[in-house]
Amino acid sequence: MLLIYLYITILGLILGSFYNVVGLRVPLKKSIVSPPSHCPDCKKQLRAYELIPFISYVFQKGKCRHCHTRISWTYPFFEVLTAGLFILAFFHIGFQLELLMAWIFVSLLIIITITDVHYQLIPNRILLFFLILIVPLRLMIQTDPWYDAFLGGIVGFGLLFLIALLSKGGMGGGDIKLFGVIGLVLGLQGTLITLFLATLLGAFIGCILMLFGKVKKGVPFAFGPFIAAAAIITYFYQDGLIEWYMTTFLL
Repeated sequence: MLLIYLYITILGLILGSFYNVVGLRVPLKKSIVSPPSHCPDCKKQLRAYELIPFISYVFQKGKCRHCHTRISWTYPFFEVLTAGLFILAFFHIGFQLELLMAWIFVSLLIIITITDVHYQLIPNRILLFFLILIVPLRLMIQTDPWYDAFLGGIVGFGLLFLIALLSKGGMGGGDIKLFGVIGLVLGLQGTLITLFLATLLGAFIGCILMLFGKVKKGVPFAFGPFIAAAAIITYFYQDGLIEWYMTTFLL
């Protein structure tokens, strides 16, 4: 079992490194394979031993080996986060087809978090790519009832679209389409819980950031990371959240 967890960790770190590239290049409409990975400051192409996920960052003390410019902590952060969520998915699900859905879902949320943090953008091509993966998988792993996932997608998209209309642009188009995809994975109930949690997280963190002067009132900031965090929590702990709510507020 230890070897399985080790394998999943390595897989998650490698894919997390790749997701950094995807998240940083796709919004700029750049190729994800060319040019090869390089230092964004000195443009020096990185060698294989400089591209080992997380380990290279640690051994190079977070700096470029050539120009000694500090490397952003977000690179190893998303590598480790991807690996951790892959392990969490396996811990909860084990060797089932649903594990593939979980890993695909985690991958989508990691990538859109990167794009939204850096560019405040969730590209259509990323959403479309994962939609193509999720729809046939959802048809193989049906919800109960079978239409719940598709109802979740429709309601998720519709609710966010309605919020955008009422707030006159307060919700980004990427967030709206993202919720449509999330609905296909989580179903109706999970989609509503995710929206509730994302709103709470966004409001809480937004207030803290305003308090410290990191954002200004009325200035938009990336909502995608809060949606991603809420979707992950809901995916793995939906039943526990419902039980806690019922026990705390209704009993």
